[in-house]
Amino acid sequence: MDLGFFLKGLALGLAVAAPVGPIGVLCIRRTLAHGRLTGFVTGLGTATADTMYTSVAGFGLTSVAALLTGIRFWMALVGGLFLCYMGAVTMLAQPSPQDPLAPPGERVRERGRLLGAYLSSFLLTITNPLTILSFAAVFAAMGNAGGNHDYASAALLVAGVFVGSASWWLILSGATSLLRARFDARWLRWVNRGSGLIILAVGVAALVSLI
Repeated sequence: MDLGFFLKGLALGLAVAAPVGPIGVLCIRRTLAHGRLTGFVTGLGTATADTMYTSVAGFGLTSVAALLTGIRFWMALVGGLFLCYMGAVTMLAQPSPQDPLAPPGERVRERGRLLGAYLSSFLLTITNPLTILSFAAVFAAMGNAGGNHDYASAALLVAGVFVGSASWWLILSGATSLLRARFDARWLRWVNRGSGLIILAVGVAALVSLI
């Protein structure tokens, strides 16, 4: 078992997650609005989707890859529409300061918010068909694109991608949370508007690209 594959996956996961896109903006905004855990869970949804796509590429699941490629238009359409929805919701969101001694009802809402943060980022990432093509190209360049049937090495590579991606979201949410105390309700309102506008613009651009 070659741990080098795990290290390659680790580097790949970091490289894929690090560029600031709509998920990065969501992670920062949710960390400022609701705390580090919500921001990290947002990134964790993306890390899960990345892991699923890398599994398809790394284990050579060509039939699944062909299916995803065949419906990429509809996936991109759903992803673009969902980005527009998330952008609009974020722009209109009102700051809601957290209370560490919140009553049970608030804790229930917190769990629901965490689940929503995870599922929304997972859906945004899984509906991007370019992700699987990117991972397949990288795996091919590494000489591990599923054709050699070395499933142990592929598993290490996929695990490395998840750990690398999740590590980046942990770092980003942790670093952003250090600034949270400096943002009052007025600043958070502007953060919501700015991040929502960015996400909405990305969604519109994705839809326009389909025409």
